[in-house]
Amino acid sequence: MIPDEKTVKGLWDRYHLPPYKRIHCETVGKVALMIAKMTKGEKVNEHLLVASALLHDIDKNIEKLAGEQHPDTGVRVLKQEGMDEVAEVIRTHPLHMILDEKTGPKTIEQQVLFIADKMTKQDFIGLEKRFDLWRTEDKDEISRKVLDASYPKAIALRDEILGTAGITEEELILLLK
Repeated sequence: MIPDEKTVKGLWDRYHLPPYKRIHCETVGKVALMIAKMTKGEKVNEHLLVASALLHDIDKNIEKLAGEQHPDTGVRVLKQEGMDEVAEVIRTHPLHMILDEKTGPKTIEQQVLFIADKMTKQDFIGLEKRFDLWRTEDKDEISRKVLDASYPKAIALRDEILGTAGITEEELILLLK
């Protein structure tokens, strides 16, 4: 099942998604949909993409089981809710997933969600600014290495996806203001 907006907001309430994360998810959804509508050549399931964007951080206030990390808990919960397609899209959105060619974002919906999320905080800020913010955070050595290794791959994916949409990040920023 791919949920409608009312169902998504019910899940936000049930799983206590904080207000700042709701804003982030809504912004990611808006960015993702705009990119999807401009994408040429590949059919994007916009309903699936937007539902996935709205639910990609659903696990932020859910207790994790042993061994779970973000978004494993969200994937588990969404599967329990009967939303396997959404779970599969959000599974690949964490930054480290772009480093794994076998399990990283493959479908157009996974790729657009990945990029839209990485270009967004509460507002759309662009990929470089988002990475700059991450670099100011107190991270352990492994997290810093993941951040550094992910950056060129994220830039390449952004350029590929936005190229397919026929728009630059700067133009997208202007459209979203």
